Amino acid sequence: MPDATQQRPFCMPMWQRVVTAPAFWSLIVLVVLLMLLEGAVRADLVSSAVVASPSAALLGIVDLQQKVDILGALRSTLSTTLVAVALELIVAVPLGHLMYKRRAFSIAYTGWFAALSAAPIFLLYPLFLVIFGRNLVTLIVMGFLPGVIPLILHVQEGFLGVKQTYINVGESFALSRRAIFWRIMVPAAAPTIATGVRLALMYTLINIVAVEYLVDVGGLGRIVADRYFHFDIPGTYSAIIAVAAVSVFLNWLIGRGEHWIRSR
Repeated sequence: MPDATQQRPFCMPMWQRVVTAPAFWSLIVLVVLLMLLEGAVRADLVSSAVVASPSAALLGIVDLQQKVDILGALRSTLSTTLVAVALELIVAVPLGHLMYKRRAFSIAYTGWFAALSAAPIFLLYPLFLVIFGRNLVTLIVMGFLPGVIPLILHVQEGFLGVKQTYINVGESFALSRRAIFWRIMVPAAAPTIATGVRLALMYTLINIVAVEYLVDVGGLGRIVADRYFHFDIPGTYSAIIAVAAVSVFLNWLIGRGEHWIRSR
């Protein structure tokens, strides 16, 4: 008979779990790089007229809020990006599933989607400005188009990667087609689909911020342009930090959504 210590699962101390976590070391590397940049700017190895020191950029967020309402711009960019990504999911999931189910449809259009994903769709923004005007609709469309195409391809790839054994098990339990789709196929394809959502998010956020920057629609892109043209280097980098914060938050949200779907 094994003793109680052999039956007890190994429990790693909290500090050891923190130290061995990949996120901890990623944070350490980021802090070291920021400290090196801070020292380079303070020592004039890097011109402060080109690159703001990390401390000035972080402290500049408070000052920027008093000048141009950076929190309001952050909410605008975040909400616009969320709407665009939600529309991408609404379109990409059924279309990707259709390409998975219909082999002829997949053969006919996968190449077209792959070619479109590499096309400079961003250059169409003047056309959409004429059609929709200088408003949030243009931002959503410009974020939606480059993001939905790679997402469709990843949804298709995710469903193609689902093992037939899983589906056979669901059928053996007399599950309906809808139950098999939502309870088996979607959780099994979730990692690949989540990768597609992250890729779509990257394209969507880049295009939305770029259009905000170019046409002064609003949001963080407009603040980056405003601070840049006022030669406010710390303020420019403060706005860029806000854009990075939106990206980090949305990536975290995607990760939580993937975890929820796979744990169902």
